[in-house]
Amino acid sequence: MQPRPTSFDIALRAGVSQPTVSRALRGSPTVSEATRLRIEAIARELNYTVDKNASNLRSQHTKTLALLLFEDPSPDSSSINPFFLAMLGSITRNCARRGYDLLISFQKLESDWRLDYEDAGKADGMILLGYGDYEAYRARLDRMVANGAHFIRWGSVKPEEPGLTVGCDNVRGGLEITHHLLRQGRRQIAFLGSAHKGFPEFLDRHTGYCTALTEAGLRVDKALQADALSSEEDGHTAMLEILDRGQALDGVVAASDLIAIGAMRALHERGVTVPDQVAVTGFDDILAANFTSPPLTTVAQDAAHAGAVLVETLIRLIHGEPVQSCLLPVRIVQRKSCGA
Repeated sequence: MQPRPTSFDIALRAGVSQPTVSRALRGSPTVSEATRLRIEAIARELNYTVDKNASNLRSQHTKTLALLLFEDPSPDSSSINPFFLAMLGSITRNCARRGYDLLISFQKLESDWRLDYEDAGKADGMILLGYGDYEAYRARLDRMVANGAHFIRWGSVKPEEPGLTVGCDNVRGGLEITHHLLRQGRRQIAFLGSAHKGFPEFLDRHTGYCTALTEAGLRVDKALQADALSSEEDGHTAMLEILDRGQALDGVVAASDLIAIGAMRALHERGVTVPDQVAVTGFDDILAANFTSPPLTTVAQDAAHAGAVLVETLIRLIHGEPVQSCLLPVRIVQRKSCGA
């Protein structure tokens, strides 16, 4: 007796993936007409019939969310920024509370996230986390919106951004931490972070920094800014770059805690004391910020609340309920890297 043909047999004959066969046979517009016609012809040739019970199961919600992380440099070689590790715990707990499983993977820019997760029946929607180069994947987000993908991301919240975004008030954070340094009498304040469109969260923090200096009647000195991604090594390199310029310096606004930790190491290597000569601040309030020497003053983002909002908003989107992007508040955590 011949075994009953499957969609995998069709995929092999057609030279496509099994999810493509499934989409073609249910008339998905994501499959080209030529491919669909070829798959339908092979299905007829093999006398393939759709298992209606399996099809019904596939059409229902999977009760699974996919969490896709950008690979970032990290102190423990996990390739996950410590801030997002903190958020991961909250996302996991809130998924469990709502009866959802969580599928975790790294974002691969060569992949089609919607096809890989939603159309393949692995997840009902996606959460995107990370400080990747936004300009490299903005067009992908536009396509996912056009194709009706269910996703939400952590990032810079602006009206023109595609899809739904949850993020902290980065501009306010940059403004308040710079004001904090100014109130202590610091006037030559550097900014460490990649302040351009590819990294909109860092750019927003730099905008807040510039606004605070301007409000204080100070000039924004480009010689006191150095690009850095969110890693200790980048912070170390950026701090050395500014020190090598011979600029007068008494304060640092770092775009992330990891950058700040690297900057403090560079200052220590050059014999500059923190905070007596240079006060240093970070952004994120990762666990390590409380254990640096001296402990790091920083802008805290509420990772637990952020994770809950991401999960709840995505589930509401999946179920067709009204949703909108969300901007979360920040707060200053004062520690000894800024003095008393």
